[in-house]
Amino acid sequence: MAKKAVATLRDKSAKKNIKCIKMVKSPKTGAYAFKEEILESEDVKAFFTK
Repeated sequence: MAKKAVATLRDKSAKKNIKCIKMVKSPKTGAYAFKEEILESEDVKAFFTK
């Protein structure tokens, strides 16, 4: 089961940036790796549904 972590990063602009961390299983080896991205708050749901 994958865990998710979300941290809010403040910017001087009106938009909020969020650091998202997702656990991804490698199809080749079966090992888990972490995928990290800094996204705008509107794109967070799309990141976790991929």
